Amino acid sequence: MGSKTSLSKALVRRETISGYLFMLPCLFFFLTFVIYPMFMCVFTSFFDSNMGKNTTDVFIGLANYRELFSDRIFLGALRNTFVIVLVSVPVVMVFSLWVASAIYDMPMVLTSAFRCIFYLPVVTGSVAVTVVWKWMYNNYYGIFNFLGKNLGLIDKNINWLGDEKYALWCIILILLTTSVGQPIVLYVSALGNVDKTLIEAAEVDGANRSQVFRNVKWPQIMPTTLYILIITMINSFQCFALIQLLTSGGPNHSTDTIMYYIYYTAFKLYRYGYGNAMGVVLMIIIAVLSAVQFKLGSSDN
Repeated sequence: MGSKTSLSKALVRRETISGYLFMLPCLFFFLTFVIYPMFMCVFTSFFDSNMGKNTTDVFIGLANYRELFSDRIFLGALRNTFVIVLVSVPVVMVFSLWVASAIYDMPMVLTSAFRCIFYLPVVTGSVAVTVVWKWMYNNYYGIFNFLGKNLGLIDKNINWLGDEKYALWCIILILLTTSVGQPIVLYVSALGNVDKTLIEAAEVDGANRSQVFRNVKWPQIMPTTLYILIITMINSFQCFALIQLLTSGGPNHSTDTIMYYIYYTAFKLYRYGYGNAMGVVLMIIIAVLSAVQFKLGSSDN
């Protein structure tokens, strides 16, 4: 009995060591490219750091954080970021669920075709997508101005990306089209996993389609909804590529987001400590909102 016990312990030890060895490459990259940069971001946010422009970094405590909330451009970027999140997240969620519900009942060939169509912007390079949208927004020969004038909606060409009234909303429109693909695919899969016997029982009891969805389907796709809500929110908070490629924060900082302003401050102005302070604030905001959503989602279940 004792030899068998020692043999089983040795086997468990060997399997444990083997498991950690297999995990080691991923663990190394996670610690090197995720944990260490996060630590350095927090650490350097307490310094006046310009990464070699001066001889040494100067410890300034919370001065970067105090400056943030008196920085008009940062506060504007924060406001723009929240506008993007508050508009894009609900629209993406509702539209994705509506489309997924509509195409799920179609024949399999049509369902697959629609999933591919909606997912194309996700797998298409951001530069290619931006080039197409930039042509559509062009204030001389863009399709929006062409259609607007021919339909009598506008009297003259509009500089969509160069006007403070329209620029941010143009960015949001592009973000919506590139954000719905993954939620639609996830919702179609979630609807496919709904227990069919519960649906049949509800229909036998006389429930209509809206009642079946509200009382049977919706509770079962809540985990997927929570996941989509969080990833959509995080992606909206991290909106950067569209800003960089289309407007560079202009006109007059009207399309600045926190992510773009971090990039501009750190890599254009060489104020790495100040940029990292913005990154810490953004991390805290995302962490708090994600925790709240997890809490609400778990309470619903």
